[in-house]
Amino acid sequence: MMNLLSNLLYFLLAAFFVLGIYGIIVKENLIKQLMAMNVMQVAVIAYFLTVGQKFGSTVPIFMAGLPHAQQYVNPLPHALMLTAIVVSLSTAGVALALISIIQREYKSIEEPKIMRGMNQ
Repeated sequence: MMNLLSNLLYFLLAAFFVLGIYGIIVKENLIKQLMAMNVMQVAVIAYFLTVGQKFGSTVPIFMAGLPHAQQYVNPLPHALMLTAIVVSLSTAGVALALISIIQREYKSIEEPKIMRGMNQ
């Protein structure tokens, strides 16, 4: 049962990633594309967090009763994903600032209108 649930979780995360790719390709609104990019980033972060988890293990703090390294959770994926969350937030902030500048310049955040404005 646990294997089925973990496979279902991986399938769900892959579906979120594909949904993000779909949103980036199909949507013409820059805000919607940014939201789709954030969905992709959340799917990748959640995937790495689920891969870094071991059932029946404990936090990586040395305890006298647990001498073997196999009984500890690897903290590296969690630390890297914490960094990825910060990068994701900063990417979204910079993208929103750029979208704001584009909206002021071209009076739209729709890609076709921006492209027409760039060609004139």
